[in-house]
Amino acid sequence: MKKIGELYQTADWKAEKHVPVIECPDSVTADEMFDVKVSLGKEVAHPNTTEHHIRWIQLFFHPEGEKYAYQVGNFEFSAHGENVEGPNQGPVYTNHSVTASMKVKKPGVLHATALCNIHGLWESTKEIGIK
Repeated sequence: MKKIGELYQTADWKAEKHVPVIECPDSVTADEMFDVKVSLGKEVAHPNTTEHHIRWIQLFFHPEGEKYAYQVGNFEFSAHGENVEGPNQGPVYTNHSVTASMKVKKPGVLHATALCNIHGLWESTKEIGIK
């Protein structure tokens, strides 16, 4: 039996549309707010249709030297063109991109995870230093 961590897939986001892309400074000032943008399909567009879409993105921070990661946010995307008239006939679509504002006290690693309704779980990481 596989553990949940074994189900996450990774790849280079420049060639794979399902990999979360984490955009933020490489180093930040301790205890000062900064923005982290997480998106999918930056280089290769990911569909956003009733049949094929991203359901959610989660962002975590794992401080250097600590055992546990902390959840920064859980972002759900609920509108993918569904409608009583049929798939992709709806009046609203969400986009699989989020920006979170946060601050950290020490360096560590950001972990972004995402779920595609067809292609499963994906993850990426980015190290954050302190200036």
